[in-house]
Amino acid sequence: MDPMKDVRLGLKENWKQFALLVVINAFVGGMVGLERTILPELAEKEFHILAKTAILSFIIVFGLSKAVANYFTGALANRFGRKKLLVLGWVIAIPIPFILIYANHWNWIIFANILLGINQGLTWSSTVVMKIDLVGEKNRGLAMGINESAGYLAVGVVAFITGWIASEHGVRPYPFYLGIAFSVIGLLASLILVKDTVHHVAKETKTSSVRKLKNVFWETSWKDKNLGSITQAGLVNNLNDGMVWGIFPILLASLHYDLDQIGVIVAIYPAVWGIGQLFTGKLADHLNKKVMLFWGMLAQGIALILMIWMNSYFELILLSIVLGLGTAFVYPTFLAGLAQFTHPEQRAKSIGVFRLWRDSGYAFGALLAGLVADSWGIPASIILIGGLTVLSALVILVRMD
Repeated sequence: MDPMKDVRLGLKENWKQFALLVVINAFVGGMVGLERTILPELAEKEFHILAKTAILSFIIVFGLSKAVANYFTGALANRFGRKKLLVLGWVIAIPIPFILIYANHWNWIIFANILLGINQGLTWSSTVVMKIDLVGEKNRGLAMGINESAGYLAVGVVAFITGWIASEHGVRPYPFYLGIAFSVIGLLASLILVKDTVHHVAKETKTSSVRKLKNVFWETSWKDKNLGSITQAGLVNNLNDGMVWGIFPILLASLHYDLDQIGVIVAIYPAVWGIGQLFTGKLADHLNKKVMLFWGMLAQGIALILMIWMNSYFELILLSIVLGLGTAFVYPTFLAGLAQFTHPEQRAKSIGVFRLWRDSGYAFGALLAGLVADSWGIPASIILIGGLTVLSALVILVRMD
């Protein structure tokens, strides 16, 4: 019996598996949201760490471990199958909330974030590739919009909830109990309900007219005009997100906002980013991808730079919305563009290379932002990262076809 006989590509044809993967990706995002509001506060209050570079060390190791896990998920996806890598990612997630609850030294927080990075790389990359496999060519932008929306909306919602719990009951242990539920449900759902998509890839390969890349790593990294432009923008996007994750809560605390208010401002950015992708993902199927990427990166850069001069509660919420919208414009477009410019058999590997560079941006952003903030202050750090984001937009404008 031919296993590909009943395989059909399309969002409508595969909506049950697609919806399941969306829910699982929301739990993946929730694992990151656990830390988004409260870990810088934990560093200062419980571990008495004041240097910005030291505080941001948890983001640096998260970014590096996630970047490496992304690459290997892409490289091994065809050999071992997407589902096995997804399940492995959830197994690695199980100890994370327990370490965050019971850590008595900052090094344990660092270790938890190495595990979190590996978890995110394996689970998020697997769900992204599986959704692209399921939907075929027609609705890739919409599929990526829904996928990234679920993940980042969960980041925002959980960041808000943990900020509220921390303000009511303390930074530990209660906010991290959510992580225990996320990791257990994510593992069981992936193990029992998810089906691999290897046959969908084989079916699409038969009809694909996209040329194969000679060297997937170098052409995705920079050599190919379109893929290289997308990859550098991905790196810079997460470079500024790494800065916002680590420096933004510290900036808000220095402006005398309490944890409740910081939780709201910090949560709005990924929430708008998440909800916005439901619409921008569909736009990526119809509009020019170069235009969407240019304006999205430019909006992010301008919003970041304006944070230095606009710091009332209302102004910061407004800038968080603009930053979220800019990111929503580029995030599903990155992946839809990569899928469009790569052969189905090379897609997982190319996305793995892209996500290697993109998520290394977390590490570069946190390290650069921390060093500059320690040397010249937080405003200088924000202006530098904002300027690099504007520069990335200009690279897209000049280089991409």
